[in-house]
Amino acid sequence: MTTPAAHADAYADAIARARTHSPFLALALDRHPVSLEVLCSQGVDAAIQRIGTAYSDAPVGECLRRRKNALAMVLAIADLAGVIGVEKVTHCLSDFADAALDAALADVFAKRTPGEPVRGFAVIALGKHGGQELNYSSDIDPIFIYDPDTLPVRPREDPADAAQRIARQLIDLMSARDGHGYVFRMDLRLRPAAEVTPLAIPVDAALSHYESQALTWEQAAYIRSRAAAGDRELGPYYMEALRPFIWRRSLDFGTIDEIAALTRQIRDHYSKGQLLGPGFDLKRGRGGIREVEFFTQANQLIHGGRDPVLRARSTLDALSALASQGIVPEDEAAMLADHYRILRTFEHRLQMVDDQQTHSLPQDPAALNNVAQLHGLADGAAMIAALEGVTGEVAQVYDGLIASQRSRDDDTVITLSSDPELLVDALASAGLEAPEALAARVQAWRGGAVRALRSAAGRKAFEAVLPALLAAFADAPDQAGALNRFDDLLRQLPSTVNVFRLLQARPALMQTMVDILSHAPPLAESLARRGDLLDGLIDASAYDLVGSVEDITKRLSREEPGDDYQQRLDAVRVRVGEMRFGLGVQLIEGRHDPVAIAGGYARVAEAAIIRLANCAVHEFTLVHGKIADSEPVILALGRLGGGALTHASDLDLIFLFSGEIGEESDGARPLGSTQYYNRLAQRIIAALSVPTAAGALYEVDTRLRPNGAQGLLAVSFTSFADYQRDQAWTWEHMALCRARVVYGSEQARATLGEIIAKILHTPRDADAIAAAALKMRTDIAAHKRPIGPLDIKLLPGGLVDIEFIVHTLQLQHRVGFNPDLRLALAELVEAGLVDAALKDAHDLLTRLLVTLRLVSPDCTEPAPASQVLIARACGCATWNDLLTTVEAARGHVVAQWNTVFGLADIPQPNGRKDR
Repeated sequence: MTTPAAHADAYADAIARARTHSPFLALALDRHPVSLEVLCSQGVDAAIQRIGTAYSDAPVGECLRRRKNALAMVLAIADLAGVIGVEKVTHCLSDFADAALDAALADVFAKRTPGEPVRGFAVIALGKHGGQELNYSSDIDPIFIYDPDTLPVRPREDPADAAQRIARQLIDLMSARDGHGYVFRMDLRLRPAAEVTPLAIPVDAALSHYESQALTWEQAAYIRSRAAAGDRELGPYYMEALRPFIWRRSLDFGTIDEIAALTRQIRDHYSKGQLLGPGFDLKRGRGGIREVEFFTQANQLIHGGRDPVLRARSTLDALSALASQGIVPEDEAAMLADHYRILRTFEHRLQMVDDQQTHSLPQDPAALNNVAQLHGLADGAAMIAALEGVTGEVAQVYDGLIASQRSRDDDTVITLSSDPELLVDALASAGLEAPEALAARVQAWRGGAVRALRSAAGRKAFEAVLPALLAAFADAPDQAGALNRFDDLLRQLPSTVNVFRLLQARPALMQTMVDILSHAPPLAESLARRGDLLDGLIDASAYDLVGSVEDITKRLSREEPGDDYQQRLDAVRVRVGEMRFGLGVQLIEGRHDPVAIAGGYARVAEAAIIRLANCAVHEFTLVHGKIADSEPVILALGRLGGGALTHASDLDLIFLFSGEIGEESDGARPLGSTQYYNRLAQRIIAALSVPTAAGALYEVDTRLRPNGAQGLLAVSFTSFADYQRDQAWTWEHMALCRARVVYGSEQARATLGEIIAKILHTPRDADAIAAAALKMRTDIAAHKRPIGPLDIKLLPGGLVDIEFIVHTLQLQHRVGFNPDLRLALAELVEAGLVDAALKDAHDLLTRLLVTLRLVSPDCTEPAPASQVLIARACGCATWNDLLTTVEAARGHVVAQWNTVFGLADIPQPNGRKDR
């Protein structure tokens, strides 16, 4: 740790500069010699601590003014000496403002209502005070709220009158000046409807204002708000009640447009300060402090409703959070943070001179030189040179934000007349099919046939985006299908305002939406239920594959303060829906291999199981307690066990528990172990599958458990091992080849893994295994027919037959036991048990299956336009190439089947045989 003595020279130089260039600091140095001595001998924190107890014998107002003056001096000298940075300065000043407000309020209450605590009155900090970023001469921007039911009042005094008197006395005490200066100037213009409302506002009235009639700038202002002083229950209650107003889940690009417009107005108003030089406004000028703050807040408004990590109050913390979540590139966030520190530091230098709330570089050359020399530079020219690159780079970044809100693809816009004949001509000229029918549909949309378009705001947003949107539909590969699905979407969405504002702000999303409506009915249905799914596609990471199970689980585990069990379940449904939708879009847009998409679907499902099981276990144990030396474990089989799901996959799960049967839980309502874990399993299944207000999640299939549908829902490890060893059919052991633990401790996973490995490695009669496999395949062919001509899963030579080949060989030769079929096939190829062509066939058919589940869920031949997409996803140039390649792959599967099963025929749905 650096000692104060190590800074002796720096302090001496800082003091000399302060005395020479800052009349305010020179006077403060003389007034507070003890604080200065403590700073130089013991360090900053010791000096701040000493100031916090100094002058206690003076009246409260004078005490606070003297402490503020001493604190400003200590922080200034430490700052000028380079011992502390801008974060420490602003945080200390903000902490002092909180403490001063509390002390002043306590004094007001003590004089008005002796013996009564400070209750029923709270101070909400906004602006730099709220963000704990106060500078040397900042005003503070409070909002005073009070609770009429708990505010102490004098006899026969109305609570509203009492609150106004408290507010006025507090303002007078904080703002009054004497020879020691002032505590803080207070600006109350940020309160609701400041031109007509009293100084202090009833808490319910304030909440009602923000819920019903608040303006955009008020939402932005509250990003940096917090309960700073006063009643410790009322303030946090108010802030928590406001959270949905501040952080809205659905994006409103009208709001972001308004913020960008406000900044453009500020730039225009301060046009004389646009060019860096004497008179430049560090706060409002182009590339100044305000643009870093607005850039940060705009991104917080866009994304913070969906990601609590981004709700940091300070600008620097928010930039760091935006970078950590991939919203802003790390290098760009770091650059803005560094430049923000520089701008704030020079702003402080301006204010240190005379303790004036100024942000503009002096016009007078001598005054400009004076500020520069206070900082330690040679002259004003050196200071301007130091700021040149800073403001230029900030302005460039902020220009990009404004441009992103204003971008429009004007070349593709259609002029849409309200005259029916002219409208038909315009649609026909744009290349839209059946223009007469489409014109009638447009007129119906405009005429109120769609509920969501009946409001003025809805119609305005719709008309703003409709020309460009129809131009995008003109280029759609399946115009009729896309427009029909768009019509369905319009009729199902409860509100269209935000959707259309988003499309207007991000024109590239129009093409994505048209692609969804053209090619992916399941995604179109999801979008009709939740228009805000488009919001997730604006992130920089929107087209990146989802991360690890651990990363996704963390994302699913974020919760709002006070969330109950149902709200946690709903939050998981919302976030899983967003991730599955995003993966589907990545597939449709050809961003990743469908095999990789399948892995992403599986990781999302596994993370959802972990999060929802944790929630269910927590709620369950509150009532029933825990069972010692025992825990729930979830085993995945099928496609989830293999780590490769489709958009439509259900989850094959087996519920187990470790420990002994017969134990009892230790809760208020104890249960025996079997009943305990069966009820818990039901709770977890419900969490995964029961639809809530946020929609459905997954279908859960538990029929692969011991004794099937007739067996217990959850069994012990011992019972599971006994059943698999003594009673299980061969097909159950085949299913076990893709078993994978997805929930449970490391110890439980290891124990169950040993049980499964022992079962799978049991020596078996090869012919008996083959015969059992053939019988099961025959039963499947008889009872589960292909749903369409492209059901590549059930058709002979399809994926089910590959699974039978793999599992038969695994059990016969006791090799290749990997739940991931691709890895299992690779091991079987290496062992010489199958041809490499079978692995290639599996990959191709998997790609086709994953893509068809989105593009043609009924496995019928898709429209020609979608055929191109499917072929591309499967690595083929044309649809005919794909069909030829698929037939060849199925031929490889049939040949391998004949080898494994001794020329036995693959059973077919109609009883025929396929060689």
